[in-house]
Amino acid sequence: MATSSTVAPPDSPEVRKYNRIKRWLGIGDFVLGFALLLVLLLTGWTGAIRDLAYSNSFQSYSLAVFLYVFFLIVIARVLGLGMDYYGFRLEQRYNLSNQKLRSWLWDEAKGFLLAVILGGLLAELLYFIIRHFPEYWWVLAWLGFLVVTVLLAQLAPVVLFPIFYKFEPLRDEELKARLIRLGERAGTRVRGVYKWQLSEKSKKANAALTGLGNTRRIILADTLLDNYSSDEIEAVLAHELGHHVHKHIMKGIAVQAVVTFVGFWSANWVLQYASDRWHIFEQLSDFANLPLVILTFVVLSFLLMPAMNAFSRYNERQADRYAFEHASIEPFISSMNKLAQQNMAERTPSRWVEWWFHSHPAIARRVSAAEAWAKANA
Repeated sequence: MATSSTVAPPDSPEVRKYNRIKRWLGIGDFVLGFALLLVLLLTGWTGAIRDLAYSNSFQSYSLAVFLYVFFLIVIARVLGLGMDYYGFRLEQRYNLSNQKLRSWLWDEAKGFLLAVILGGLLAELLYFIIRHFPEYWWVLAWLGFLVVTVLLAQLAPVVLFPIFYKFEPLRDEELKARLIRLGERAGTRVRGVYKWQLSEKSKKANAALTGLGNTRRIILADTLLDNYSSDEIEAVLAHELGHHVHKHIMKGIAVQAVVTFVGFWSANWVLQYASDRWHIFEQLSDFANLPLVILTFVVLSFLLMPAMNAFSRYNERQADRYAFEHASIEPFISSMNKLAQQNMAERTPSRWVEWWFHSHPAIARRVSAAEAWAKANA
């Protein structure tokens, strides 16, 4: 049973201020992106950017699509650079970052190139489908999205994550064997345990079970390995394994499939309406309508955000319960409190903030649930 020493202290004014600023940055980023899409559509600038793309593409439709996406990403990045830089400085102000300006700029450049490559390829696929299957494009695009989602989930640990962070096999053989045994008891075959060099950029701590199939692996931040006991690390990982046991990844993909189905259906309706009633775009394959497609998904995501976060919090509570049952309670509680302190997370956010913004239950609720479970099973 948890002792009184595990009781979490209240959030400090500094923690509340840090999280409040982070929320406003997120809101500002959303508003800026939303406003950019509206301006492009209402002013007709999206058509001007399309024409610019065509004039530099030797009249190649595919190249024009790619250039159009490139120009959009450049505009979005330039407009958002100020807030991104403020976010970088915010982490330094609260002593949560080890990253230097040069490293941050390099990450921004890599993120830009990755956005161009992935965004360009997705747009190419979308408008290839629209051109060749205009009547049922939204169904085929939806199926393509599902394939891409699963593919990215599988490739992320071996292709995407290493672009920004260094990983190496965990050398602590005793801890490695302990975590692999924990994974085996959860019915999952872990392909490896890796040390995540997070301290090169951040003072925060984290751990995850990532990948699908042959790329499934445990990643543990060095900031976690250096400051947490083996029991605490096991408790953190037990929570991650709880997601596997309860099939949260597949359930999440299923929920996302339903949401994106509605999104693509809505996008088709909006594009047809814009073409037939407003006469904005002469045909569906006019890629100047891409901001309207994106705007449809942005509005849908905004409306569904509380429900999606509630679904995520439900999954997190299930994963916590698995950790209660397969790891010691006191290390779970101490690890939660240490993570909250190290990452400057709010232990007791307001009900409204938790309901709207948080994908995880508040730390105080998770600790209380652990203590209640320990008391019930004493």
